[in-house]
Amino acid sequence: MPGQPCGTGRAETTVPGILDFFTPSGIIPTRPIHKNLTVQVLTAVVLGVCIGALRPDWGMALKPLADGFIKLVKLVVGPIVFLTIVGGIAGMGDLKRAGRVGLKALVYFEIVTTIALAIGLVVANMFRPGAGINTANATGHAEAVASYAEKTHSTVQFFLGIIPDSVAAPFVTNDSLQVLFLAVLFGIALAVMGPHGSWAVRGVERLSEVMFCVVAIIMKLAPLGALGAMAFTVGQHGVESLASLAKLMGCVYATMAVFVLVVLGVVLRACGVGLLRYLWLIRDEILLVLGTSSSESALPRMIQKMRRAGCGHDTAGLVIPTGYSFNLDGTSIYLSMAVVFIAQAYHINMSIGQQITVLGVLMLTSKGAAAVTGGGFITLTATLTATRVLPVEGLALLFAVDRFMSEARAITNLIGNGVAAIAVSRMEGEFDAAAFNRAADAA
Repeated sequence: MPGQPCGTGRAETTVPGILDFFTPSGIIPTRPIHKNLTVQVLTAVVLGVCIGALRPDWGMALKPLADGFIKLVKLVVGPIVFLTIVGGIAGMGDLKRAGRVGLKALVYFEIVTTIALAIGLVVANMFRPGAGINTANATGHAEAVASYAEKTHSTVQFFLGIIPDSVAAPFVTNDSLQVLFLAVLFGIALAVMGPHGSWAVRGVERLSEVMFCVVAIIMKLAPLGALGAMAFTVGQHGVESLASLAKLMGCVYATMAVFVLVVLGVVLRACGVGLLRYLWLIRDEILLVLGTSSSESALPRMIQKMRRAGCGHDTAGLVIPTGYSFNLDGTSIYLSMAVVFIAQAYHINMSIGQQITVLGVLMLTSKGAAAVTGGGFITLTATLTATRVLPVEGLALLFAVDRFMSEARAITNLIGNGVAAIAVSRMEGEFDAAAFNRAADAA
């Protein structure tokens, strides 16, 4: 693919039989340690943590590095999402096939995110991370909670908000749902035009190549972005801020790990893919998200990588960008656990019926969580307001550690969207397992 560095040599090691569930081929490719994106980003993350812990003032001063990198990424995310979805729909040619792929993707998204929400509720009820929390800490963030409450919308406003005010508006505001809406319209129009629109389809493909080259250039700065983000986070909040909410963080991280290993592992196994080989394949993207706490930073690379890994070219271009708004597995787990956490902190016993109601509301409100900055808190605010069971000010309890948990959410979202592309491609009979193994071996 254009803009994608060529693979390098590899060495192979045999995996013990106990891992065969995750690696059907029994092989995990390894690469000698040298200067590549994986090593650079991982080094930057460790260095950022050390700087933030030892010299918090230096760590906070490095925030512009993270802000600058994220701004560069957001500069290209909107155009890439637009171009890949337009190209995906138009490239399919048959609108019935495009609709079929889209419907399968949406059904898959709904099933998997509902499972994620349910798992979050079950774990939070079992381990009760909110028990014993001092709610007096919530009073210090009243203004912040109020600012998120002001951004919540009714269901009608939400759907109307998907329609942009102009063609340029979605790219100016970086509204992912509006970009999706506009891209679907353009893609359908080009598909309807048929041969008469072939010149435009070729133009979209050429522009996509240019944008992916831009991404390759921006990725050179990824280690600096990771360094700034981690140094600022640790410098601002401090490691000691994690102590009081360590149980919640532990539950969230453990639940997401189990979700990836079990739920997504089973999905991949059904597709004939090993989970460990898949995780190894996307390790650069995982580390990038770990350093920046933004799954968007890896979106362009994920589209390219899943195409090379045997997914249908047009299917990957349609499923992955759409999944960034509708397939937020990590966010779903966090949202359901956060609701129960707040209830436990305020000694509110939620009945099974009330929890099922919250689950239903979250199934709707969580779909827009990636559309705006702070979307997770806006979604939580909308859910608490709609259910009228829990105090909205309880959100303030989560402020201190939300930034530390955002990495887990973003990484789980990233992994889940790649799995979705493989699963939908498999449903369409497009997935090439041999191409996946070649890509994993070359990684």
